[in-house]
Amino acid sequence: YFNYGLANQEAGISVTDETLFELGSVSKIFTAALAGYAQASGALSLSDPASRYLPELEGSAFDKITLLELGTYTAGELPLQFPEAVQSEEAMSDYYRQWQPESAPGSHRLYSNPSLGLLGYLAAQSLGQPFEAVMEEALFTPLGLEHSYFQVPEAQQAHYAYGYSKEDEPIRVNPGMLDAQAYGLKSTAADVLSFVEAHLNDTTLDEPLRQALAATRTGYFSIGKMTQGLGWESYAYPVALEQLLKGNSLEMILEPNPANRLTPPLAPRQEALYNKTGSTNGFGGYVAFVPSEQIGIVMLANRNYPNGARIEAAHQLLSALTETL
Repeated sequence: YFNYGLANQEAGISVTDETLFELGSVSKIFTAALAGYAQASGALSLSDPASRYLPELEGSAFDKITLLELGTYTAGELPLQFPEAVQSEEAMSDYYRQWQPESAPGSHRLYSNPSLGLLGYLAAQSLGQPFEAVMEEALFTPLGLEHSYFQVPEAQQAHYAYGYSKEDEPIRVNPGMLDAQAYGLKSTAADVLSFVEAHLNDTTLDEPLRQALAATRTGYFSIGKMTQGLGWESYAYPVALEQLLKGNSLEMILEPNPANRLTPPLAPRQEALYNKTGSTNGFGGYVAFVPSEQIGIVMLANRNYPNGARIEAAHQLLSALTETL
């Protein structure tokens, strides 16, 4: 672990191995693993229609949208964020019931918190527990993630970094609908690295958890050179910096892109780079790993650096490290 800078500028508190960072959308790789776990446990199938797991959605567009399409942002162009008026579970159900796809499910990818967030919500429903409780039981405890929280407990508040806005003001993430599922996890670099290590070496994991992680690394759609898994996005390795930058560009995040369904799905690959970016208004992170090289990197910052800056730094580090191995 390499730490530098301040977790709290005002108090002069340095970043340490115990510092908690907001993961933003890096949270999605954990949520996706829960969906994989629910499938491995027989609680759901990713090929099922979403409405099967939430009666309020029966008779809506979600009768023809699968859990897999929710998890790969191919449900028909659900937006990046919920409308501001959606502030309760009742309003959320109303929103989903009334929503109509802009394109045929499975035909286009549009990055969306309401899409993958709903997958996490339904996965927890299928397992019969609240999302945060089942994440602790099914993922965090078995993987030894002892410092990962959706609500930072009082005893850990001293380790919770402040993020810093463009104006250099201290800031933390605001509550929102399905925030835990889509962008609400707070964790240490050590815990996120442990999660990456479980992907690199899953031989000691119980079978349902091993299957769960493998499901997230499976490729379900291709969008240009990028392959969309559950949470993770991957590229054939070695990968040029330009491809990584394109796959994590604003155009890829903010615009619908034609998606090609992979039939059969692409099995988890050794010769691939898996990655995920994440940010809140005050934090920015990037996670990447390459199974064939048995190497991974987690970069967490309490400032929202642009995706390009994070990816360029990580690519340079990974390139230097793999050349020396």
